[in-house]
Amino acid sequence: MSLLLDTNAFLWWVGDSPRLSKSAREAISGEDVLVSSATGFEIATKRKSGKLRFDDDIVLQVATNGFRALAMTIEHAVAAGELPLHHRDPFDRILIAQAQLEQLIVVTSDPMFNRYDVPVLSAG
Repeated sequence: MSLLLDTNAFLWWVGDSPRLSKSAREAISGEDVLVSSATGFEIATKRKSGKLRFDDDIVLQVATNGFRALAMTIEHAVAAGELPLHHRDPFDRILIAQAQLEQLIVVTSDPMFNRYDVPVLSAG
């Protein structure tokens, strides 16, 4: 099964952070890995607002690391909007919907993902 990186997992991978768990690091190294357009949007939004420092080119990092970009579709958006409101973060809700519809395992450190019907691999 393919992996979908949550924003935290993507940033930890790109930054070679020790916060990324050994199991997540091994899985990312050996699996088909996707990065959502929602992750690009989240990073750019938080960078612009000053909430995140990330100087790298997001698109280049996805390509350089051999990841595949996952575009957000109208089906993803509708499914995200229809999810129970356990998680209020719209970026994460999109990832959850994408993982459900595309049958992906989400790599995340966010425990709220466990409240949804989506497979999770702990990133931290």
